[in-house]
Amino acid sequence: MSSKATDRHIVWGNMNLNLDDWREDMREQLEMNGTTPDDITEDMLYEEMLRTNDDYLDDERCNLNVQLSEPIIVIADLGRWNGRFQGYKMIESGNISDCLYSDTDYTEWFVDKNGEFKADAVHHDGQNHYLYRVFKDGVTGEQIEDLQDKIFSGTVTKADIDRVTRPIGLDIAKVYGFDLPKEKQSAEMER
Repeated sequence: MSSKATDRHIVWGNMNLNLDDWREDMREQLEMNGTTPDDITEDMLYEEMLRTNDDYLDDERCNLNVQLSEPIIVIADLGRWNGRFQGYKMIESGNISDCLYSDTDYTEWFVDKNGEFKADAVHHDGQNHYLYRVFKDGVTGEQIEDLQDKIFSGTVTKADIDRVTRPIGLDIAKVYGFDLPKEKQSAEMER
């Protein structure tokens, strides 16, 4: 097993779909929906796999309908045609399910070994990387604006991020029942 596979708990993705992994289930699904076995093509199986996987994203949004006490900030490392840039987006609702939206071609949301909720996304100009954090209780508007300014100017540090936000990986781990390393759980719970 690769270290990448063991370093992340995938919530949902459409980056590495392999029809061979889905073939029998998709064939059975098509047959149950009235397609005769002789009429099933590779294209039909592939399209059914994509449709089914997209339905699973809706399921994950339901699973992660977890309301946090503060807004979520998405800190982005954006790959564009003219280079890499930092940016951010606010998810004012503070609901984890609202993180599971993307306008890229391919996306994979995951919790890494450090308890961080992240996404990798591929689009026609390159690849984006997203970090999702929730603001700590009691953070002021001025502190939020200061963090946003540092992100936008490209001067933000991990300490700046940790000062006013906390990871949401533990919240997600509780939903799915997977464990994070004990030291990560303890550090996250203290925040």
